[in-house]
Amino acid sequence: MAREARDTRDARSGSAPKRRRRGASTLARTLGVVALLPVAGRAPLYARLVWSLARDERMPAGGKAALAVATGYVLLGRDLLPDDLPLLGGLDDLVVVALAVDLFLECAPDLVLAEKLAELDIPREAYDRDIAQIRRLTPGPLRRLIRRLPAVVDLADEAWHRSGLGPRLRTWITKEDSLA
Repeated sequence: MAREARDTRDARSGSAPKRRRRGASTLARTLGVVALLPVAGRAPLYARLVWSLARDERMPAGGKAALAVATGYVLLGRDLLPDDLPLLGGLDDLVVVALAVDLFLECAPDLVLAEKLAELDIPREAYDRDIAQIRRLTPGPLRRLIRRLPAVVDLADEAWHRSGLGPRLRTWITKEDSLA
């Protein structure tokens, strides 16, 4: 019924009904992926950046947790898409790692990120351009969902430290008479 009403409106205005073009969005995504090839060439440099940031104690626990979860996902072998599927098998691993790294870099305090970029001689403008290019290919709803995870992890970390359970648990585990 809604379609008939839309067709009637289009007939009155004298214009043809508008249809969504799927090919245009697919083409845009394909061109975006091809545009990532230069960024992929700088992957080793960005891997060193991520490693340097991950070892820095000033980085938030939520960002580090995202990297740990992505690493676990890749290493466990329990995938959404089995790895033996041609081409698609490794795609889910790649997407998970890309989202985790993006989230990790987004969590980096500006001062720490600027310091690490300078240490590795990465121009800030080139970094910002590469990150923006990668983020354009990530669907918006997925990015919004993933961005909420570090705040949840940080809240859990804060609650854990406030509870004082860490030292008590360590004492219980290291106790000589403990069953652990």
